[in-house]
Amino acid sequence: SYVFNDSAQGARLFGLKEFGNIYSRIMNQPTVDVFEKRIAALEGGVAALAASSGQAAQFLAISTLAHAGDNIVSTSNLYGGTYNQFKVFFPRLGIKTKFVDGDKPEDIAAAIDEKTKAVYVESIGNPKYNIPDLEAISKAAHEKGVPVVVDNTFGAGGYFIRPIDHGADIVVHSATKWIGGHGTTIGGVVVDSGKFDWGKHAARFPQFNEPSEGYHGLKFFETFGNISFIIRARVEILRDVGAALNPFAAQQLLLGLETLSLRAERHAQNALALAQYLEKSPYVSWVSYPGLESHPYHETAKRYLKRGFGGVLSFGVKGGGAGSEVVDGFKLISNLANVGDAKTLAIHPWSTTHEQLSDDEKRSSGVTEDLIRISVGIEHIDDIIADFEQSFKAATDATTKGEKTEVPADGKEAEAPLAP
Repeated sequence: SYVFNDSAQGARLFGLKEFGNIYSRIMNQPTVDVFEKRIAALEGGVAALAASSGQAAQFLAISTLAHAGDNIVSTSNLYGGTYNQFKVFFPRLGIKTKFVDGDKPEDIAAAIDEKTKAVYVESIGNPKYNIPDLEAISKAAHEKGVPVVVDNTFGAGGYFIRPIDHGADIVVHSATKWIGGHGTTIGGVVVDSGKFDWGKHAARFPQFNEPSEGYHGLKFFETFGNISFIIRARVEILRDVGAALNPFAAQQLLLGLETLSLRAERHAQNALALAQYLEKSPYVSWVSYPGLESHPYHETAKRYLKRGFGGVLSFGVKGGGAGSEVVDGFKLISNLANVGDAKTLAIHPWSTTHEQLSDDEKRSSGVTEDLIRISVGIEHIDDIIADFEQSFKAATDATTKGEKTEVPADGKEAEAPLAP
């Protein structure tokens, strides 16, 4: 809490007639405020709102836009936690998600109806690494008066891609990943582009245009204009949900930002080198990384990802079920559920991050039993590849449903989908 100059100032702050520090859950804490301003600048937005986690940031963004009886349109190519939040949790609040298979702009546009309050995609899909055509999707959504929300976690704080530059209205991040960069701090952030005209679409978004019951009839768009989204997210949603970022976490994330560009550059360099190595490996049936010419989104990636193709890739181990054995065999690489760490991380999503989904839902979201996801770190690439070599050799006798994993004499087998 912060000392007011006098009672009159306190009244002005609580009445949203003046900006300043009140209480960390309600209004800007100084360290958090600095973090928010820097992220907004990196992403090209007008303002940002920090949250206690990426899931919290996502919840704040959607809850600011949609209420009971509304829906959002989302690609099904999502991080497992996002998919579960949209499919299971939001319906409990009366908010439905209309999942679209893939990310074609025409399919997304067709799913929008009069109750749709947002279109949701990931800038670099997890786990398929699909790169949606943000400009076409934004155009299609805007023609129907709907804002576009983009999870730019894999975009590394705007280093690889700034969705707002391509038409997105709101950006969310799990700051735990590349922004923090060391796997030590949980945090999230929402960025407001300031470009969506809430007044023009008052019928679809009455919460920005009608008198607010909690603020003596204040009208957000009339009062705050192009920052009305982020203000409402802060003073009506964050205030009541309480998912605020703590100051120490903000300080840790600020330290991460100081080396973000250096780390992101190395992540991308190592990821491309590792993907090229895996494509030639006799132990691997397929590789999915947008930096490879073989990836179905490679051309789109070249259009949108100007500084590198991201720091995460997936591949399939020959024999399918040997995936977990390969992960367990790593010595340098850590087996844990995170991405964006300075260390190289590996995980078998089928049995971990997507375990709560049905087998059909796993496949729909791009997860197959043979898939291993690698978040490529900033170690020397020779050390990373050496760890793969020893683990592959140790796992050659891994079994899938009782059958041995066999590597053909030519070192190759039938091609598997690059984006399963």
